Amino acid sequence: MKRILVIGPGGAGKSTLATRLGERLNLEVKHLDRFYWRPGWVKPSPDEWVRTVEQLVSRDAWVIDGNYSGTLDLRAERCDTIVFLDLSRFLCLWRIAKRVLTYRSGTRPDMADGCREKIDLEFVLWIWNYSRRNRPEVLQLLREYSQSKQIVRLRSRAEVERFLNSATGEHHA
Repeated sequence: MKRILVIGPGGAGKSTLATRLGERLNLEVKHLDRFYWRPGWVKPSPDEWVRTVEQLVSRDAWVIDGNYSGTLDLRAERCDTIVFLDLSRFLCLWRIAKRVLTYRSGTRPDMADGCREKIDLEFVLWIWNYSRRNRPEVLQLLREYSQSKQIVRLRSRAEVERFLNSATGEHHA
């Protein structure tokens, strides 16, 4: 595993897993939220965002976490491993609530500077509806790349820990 893409619903633990994988495998970790958002939760232009992602995936080795479906194909093409955190909406919402309380007076480490932690109805609904709206597309992506990429689908905290404990720098196609 040299180029690892970590995807899943909000609150699934993408950034935490990416950080831990990066430490374990000695790989550079890039949290997409840090590159996407500008201070005050301002979005980049679509062209600027594509250029940013192209630069990130052009490197030889990395762990990148985040969804951003508009550039998912770019990242999936370049990675050698896709890790899908397929966790329950209840766990994800619980983690988001904890995250908001933990970082309520500032910015979390995997977020762009100037983007104070927040939660709104749109984000809660996105997490709640992820399994119905986004998950089918992710599962299709995993099927499409199943012959050319290592696919790792983790459905529980225990599976995440087992995966981390077994992760090595060796690539298994």
